[in-house]
Amino acid sequence: MITKDMTIRQVLEKDINCAEIFLNAGMHCIGCPSASAETIEEACTVHGLDADVLVGQLNEFFGA
Repeated sequence: MITKDMTIRQVLEKDINCAEIFLNAGMHCIGCPSASAETIEEACTVHGLDADVLVGQLNEFFGA
């Protein structure tokens, strides 16, 4: 299960193919150093996105 307090890197390490979800949301920072340190919630705040929506999409991808 993906949660808002996970880093982008933690999620990508589960399955790199989920990168498309981040990219489609306008989060093109998946390869930058921030991806290793920022939580999904923090990154969504910076990008003006709803973290609950993104986490929902990620959990759907992972079948959670």
